[in-house]
Amino acid sequence: MSPAAPSGYRPPRWLRNAHVQSVLAGSPLRRRRGLAALAAAGAETRQVIVDGGDGVRLLGLHTARPGVEPQGMALLLHGWEGSADSAYVCLATAGFLARGWDVFRLNFRDHGGSHHLNPDIFHSARIDEVVHAAVDVARRMPRPRLVVAGHSLGGNFALRLALRAPAAGLPLEAVAAVCPVLDPARTMAAMEQGLPLYLRHFERSWRRSLVRKRALFPGHVDVDDRVLRLRMRALTEWLVLRHTDFGSLDAYFDRYSIAGDRLAGLAVPASILTSADDPVIPVDDFGRLVLPADALLEVAPWGGHCGFLEGPRLDGYAERWIVERLAGARQGRATIGGFRAQRP
Repeated sequence: MSPAAPSGYRPPRWLRNAHVQSVLAGSPLRRRRGLAALAAAGAETRQVIVDGGDGVRLLGLHTARPGVEPQGMALLLHGWEGSADSAYVCLATAGFLARGWDVFRLNFRDHGGSHHLNPDIFHSARIDEVVHAAVDVARRMPRPRLVVAGHSLGGNFALRLALRAPAAGLPLEAVAAVCPVLDPARTMAAMEQGLPLYLRHFERSWRRSLVRKRALFPGHVDVDDRVLRLRMRALTEWLVLRHTDFGSLDAYFDRYSIAGDRLAGLAVPASILTSADDPVIPVDDFGRLVLPADALLEVAPWGGHCGFLEGPRLDGYAERWIVERLAGARQGRATIGGFRAQRP
C-alpha cells in the first residue's frame, strides 16, 4: 500500500477496537442519536416514489428546512440491509441541513419497507435503476449543486453512479464513499474467515427480507424454508442462479466490483474514506486502486466498518467528513488528510 498521510480521525483509546467500532456504529443507541439529530434540524421530510426505469419504483425521503433556499441536493445511499433511516444516513443528513442543503435519502429496492413496490428481488448489480432514480430526482428537484455519498455497499453504488453520471446526463458535482465494497468476492471471503458476528447479522437480515418478499409475491419469489437455511455464499448463489442471468457467483461478483482500475475513468471528483482495521472490507484492496488525479483516498488507522465514532455520544467523523468534502467549496484538489492512490 502507498504510504498514507495522517488521517484526521483520532478516537479515544477505548474506541480503537475495530469490532467495538463496527458494532456500535449500527447500535440502537446510535440510531436514536441519528434520529434525534435529524429532528433537531427543524426540517420536514416527505416520502417520494421515484422512477427507476422499466417500471421500477424506488422509495426515497426528501428532507429540507422550510424557508431555506437550498444550496444543493445531497443524494445519500445506505448500506446493504440498512435504510434511509440508518443512523449514519440521518447524521449525515443533519450535517447537510445545517449547511443549507436539501437531502434525498434513497432506499434501494427491498429496503426501508419498500418490498411491495417491485416483484423482483434486490441484488447488488441493480445499478441501472439507481442511476435512473438519481436522474429522476435531479429532474424533479433541480438544485444548484448535486452530490452523492454512500456507506459500504452504498459507497459502491455511489461510485458506480458517479462513473455513469456523464453518460446519463446527471449533473453530479462530486461523490464520497465510506468503506465502500470494492471486490465483493474478497469481502465475502473476509466475512467467512473473520468474526462470525458480521456474517450472521447479514444472513439474519437478508432472510427476514426474503420472507417478507415471499409473503408479498408468493407466485414470483420461490424461496422456501430449505433455501432460507442456506449460509450466505450458498444463498447468494441461489439468488444468482434463480433470479439473475449472470450464470455464476463469480460473474455476479465481477459485475459490481470496482476494484483495481475500474474507477480510473471517473470524471467526477471522488473522495473515499476507509479504515485499516475494517473487518469486512480488506484494506489491501484500496492500495491497488487506480484513481484519477482529483480523487482523494483517506485511510484511517482505526474506525472498523463504517464506524469512525469519536466518543460516548457516538458522533461520527465519517458523517462530518462527508459533509465537509461535499458541501464545502466546489470540488478542487484540497484534501482533509490522506493519500492518493496509483494513477492511470
